[in-house]
Amino acid sequence: MAAEIVNPRSGSNTDQDGAEPLDSFDPAFALHRGGKMAVQATVPIRDRDDLSLAYTPGVAKVCSAIAEQPDLVNDYTWKSSVVAVVTDGTAVLGLGDIGPEASLPVMEGKAILFKQFGGVDAVPIALACTGVDEIVETVVRLAPSFGGVNLEDISAPRCFEIERKLQERLDIPVFHDDQHGTAVVTLAALRNAARLTGKGLADLRAVISGAGAAGVAIAKMLVEAGIGDVAVADRKGVVSADRADLTAVKRELAGFTNKAGLTGTLESALAGADVFIGVSGGTVPEAAVASMAEGAFVFAMANPNPEVHPEVAHKYAAVVATGRSDFPNQINNVLAFPGIFAGALQVRASRITEGMKIAAAEALAGVVGDDLAADYVIPSPFDERVAPAVTAAVAAAARAEGVARR
Repeated sequence: MAAEIVNPRSGSNTDQDGAEPLDSFDPAFALHRGGKMAVQATVPIRDRDDLSLAYTPGVAKVCSAIAEQPDLVNDYTWKSSVVAVVTDGTAVLGLGDIGPEASLPVMEGKAILFKQFGGVDAVPIALACTGVDEIVETVVRLAPSFGGVNLEDISAPRCFEIERKLQERLDIPVFHDDQHGTAVVTLAALRNAARLTGKGLADLRAVISGAGAAGVAIAKMLVEAGIGDVAVADRKGVVSADRADLTAVKRELAGFTNKAGLTGTLESALAGADVFIGVSGGTVPEAAVASMAEGAFVFAMANPNPEVHPEVAHKYAAVVATGRSDFPNQINNVLAFPGIFAGALQVRASRITEGMKIAAAEALAGVVGDDLAADYVIPSPFDERVAPAVTAAVAAAARAEGVARR
């Protein structure tokens, strides 16, 4: 008798332990039953002729051609249009080190965001290893199947070294979204906040709460974009060159930030500051927010609890942004990474440069246009202009910087 074919998405009436399924109590579980994505063929296999073209013997011609001219892999396979979403599950969405299996719902979510907002296919890959060299070697061996690598939810400081080593060894874009996606969207929002209030980036002094992946990347991008000054604070206070407890990453950070030579606490650094950027969690006292310069900007991006609640921030700030979708001006990475990868893949870029990231931020800021307002310094992820604008800007920047291969 033929084996019964079961649809894995149909689920069952009980979970593995025989208990009532979690779907019965929570719609999030119902949505996730069987996963959020699937593989779909792009060619039909209706008869013997279709089969002979899609598989043997027709496939042998294509394989042989690629063996002779390796670059043809980009034309005759999915390689040039698919991204690996790679994690080790050590820093997942505010949940922390929950492991590779528990990270998969997030990685699936990332993959469907790539498709929905950038038209880019993506494959979740959760690794059962956490060593820097183990992860690097694994991704290098997987790389022939992909046109790009999106590193996701890997804890700092390992994420910096992993990204750097992969960029050195691979000739495809490698992008740690927790760093650079956040930085791109933050810069875009800050550009528009400055434009709204008649200021230039060079006029602003910013303070960043958090010296992890996002905080370091934001600081680098703001300096690259020409901000007046930026100081970064970790749990022990402002990152400054006179501290003896700094990691290698923070020593480098101290070298290009904090021109004012600030020391002490985050709260003391905020006195007279024009911008607060929170990527750390915790709570900033209202008195510290009140001590900021008149017409300041508060970007409190911790989820689900912003470092400064918008109700408090609005008492003192001209522009307020958060990481939450239920408040205006959401700093959401989905505004950046789909278009950045779409643009990089479109021109088969060998890497993603600082210039490409700056171009993405400028394009994203430009989408707002003449509709700029205090509650609209960054567009919605559902604005259909976002991905095409970012894609075009990134592709053009890749060509200008000489990393495009078509």
